[in-house]
Amino acid sequence: MVLFANISTSQTYEIGLTTGGTNFVGDVGSESFTSPDDYISRAQLSGGFLFRWNRSDRHSFRFTAMRFRTSGYDSTADDRARSSRGLSFTTDITEFSVGIEFTFWEFDLHEFGNPFVPYLYTGPAYFLSNHQQLENDELIEGDTLSSFAIPMVLGVKYRFAFHWLISAEFGARYTFTDNLDGSTPSEIDSELEDQDFGNLNSNDWYLYSGITLTYTFGRKPCYCNF
Repeated sequence: MVLFANISTSQTYEIGLTTGGTNFVGDVGSESFTSPDDYISRAQLSGGFLFRWNRSDRHSFRFTAMRFRTSGYDSTADDRARSSRGLSFTTDITEFSVGIEFTFWEFDLHEFGNPFVPYLYTGPAYFLSNHQQLENDELIEGDTLSSFAIPMVLGVKYRFAFHWLISAEFGARYTFTDNLDGSTPSEIDSELEDQDFGNLNSNDWYLYSGITLTYTFGRKPCYCNF
């Protein structure tokens, strides 16, 4: 009985790794949010670290540190104006995010009634990348860019062993910049406003689809206190 009690109180926290693919939607490249080719490309393999604090059976606090590699190629666009323009770029994005994850129904790691549950995640994200600059009809990497994004993530997690969970998720990040792809150089210098191109009323997005493996540990929380 003592052994059982100790085991049953050991799943408050989760730590794990995630890997998957990244897509970019802006003013350069494909306009599609869901093209499978964009996520399975080895050139856009991404991943990172995840930590969850399961504060109740319906929500968790979550921290992620991610490294995304993404790109945009006008040659893959359906729009003829883009495909004939022929611009392309590749960039790395380092992201740190803290937010709240909500499950669709009760998911208690200390009970075996529901082994899987869908969830939603959101929270502020801060990221580092590089502005792209248009020179001689080519995009080249420019100065460091730091900005914020709002993740909107839908996923499902499954407990396949007492201390182990696997999650699959798809998430879109709406950024507070329109110059990840070099389409709005006026963000850097207002005198370059005449060089802006594309839709100036829509900021850039980057998206991630991946798999996460986490290990659970720690004492069982008293859910009645929160």
